[in-house]
Amino acid sequence: MLKYLHTFSGHQNPVYALINSDKEGSFFTGGNDKGVVEWSLEKMVFLMVKMPVQSSVYALHNYNHRLFVGERSGAFSVYDFITQKISARINAHPKPIFSIKSIRYKNELLTSGEDGTVGIWSLIDFKELYRLQISYETVRCIAISPDEKEIAFGCKDNAIYIYNSIDYSLKQVLKDHTLPITSLAYHPSGQYLISGSRDAQLKIWTLPHYELSRNIPAHLFAIYDIAFHPQLPYFATGSQDKSIKLWDANNFKLYKILSLEKTGIGHSHSINKVIWSQDGTKLLSTGDDKKIMVWEMED
Repeated sequence: MLKYLHTFSGHQNPVYALINSDKEGSFFTGGNDKGVVEWSLEKMVFLMVKMPVQSSVYALHNYNHRLFVGERSGAFSVYDFITQKISARINAHPKPIFSIKSIRYKNELLTSGEDGTVGIWSLIDFKELYRLQISYETVRCIAISPDEKEIAFGCKDNAIYIYNSIDYSLKQVLKDHTLPITSLAYHPSGQYLISGSRDAQLKIWTLPHYELSRNIPAHLFAIYDIAFHPQLPYFATGSQDKSIKLWDANNFKLYKILSLEKTGIGHSHSINKVIWSQDGTKLLSTGDDKKIMVWEMED
């Protein structure tokens, strides 16, 4: 299903953020280093430090020819791919930003922070439109449903808050996890939401009523990311237990475990982020060991 292909090295500190570029075949990383780095998947080489940053990068988001960079300082920067310059820097939160997402139909940007709030910003002029007090603890992750009608916020208080995107009203609170929520992802079909937590459990919530339909003891420690394949019925999870797992997106069967322990190749520390390449042929992973590892899909 997945086999090891390549390791990128060069970061001097843990890496927390990973995202595909506008250009097919390249991607960006950010972490405790003082810059956002661009890498080539085609040539398997370092390309450049795309932009400097003033503090650690915890979130990257690519939308409409712009790269949004969320920092530990609570600010986010906007890098314009067309002008190749930083076009804005906004002091959005008093504490670190952990997630950034966009809502296309509203032309709005969402940022979530350690202060328990979510800022909603205009993608035209980056002015703040609303401020939601989701929790009184960290809002760690954001997931937006495929139809963009609902938004899920995962929080340090162990709860998932479901909001309506039209008016940002609270729809539901899901409280079945026993430890902080660390990852969220909607199935591309919109049939369910998957949540991961420091309790090492994956929970499957069936829409539209978010009924808990499945609980999977998926990892040994916190599940830091969930990534659905862009075309095929698979999703990958990355964990603090240093392993990546590949799952069937329909019946939740475990297909593959990628780890030093299982295969002799893998990350030596916590895995913080996993993404699929734009064409779906590769899975990328990164974490506290400062490496970016590339795994290739096998026929």
